[in-house]
Amino acid sequence: MIPADVLAAIADAATVLPALDDAGMAQLRADWPGLHLTLCSDNDVPARLPAVLERPGFNLYLVNGQEHCLTLTNDPEVAIGVVLAWVDEA
Repeated sequence: MIPADVLAAIADAATVLPALDDAGMAQLRADWPGLHLTLCSDNDVPARLPAVLERPGFNLYLVNGQEHCLTLTNDPEVAIGVVLAWVDEA
């Protein structure tokens, strides 16, 4: 389970990073060592899945680990991780 206040804190912390890159992700992972945090392009996320949080420049999605394969979910009760997906400015 990932509470809404934790998601908001991750999003706020990511917003003030100099860059959403490997160094930035390392900082976020250090701040939330119990969570799985992943970085990708928003273009890599299925369009049918809405983000759980949107911020300028990136969106947050949740990862479900209940089955043997990881999947994306909108249910924070089953979430074990967060995907930060950068949005390409068109």
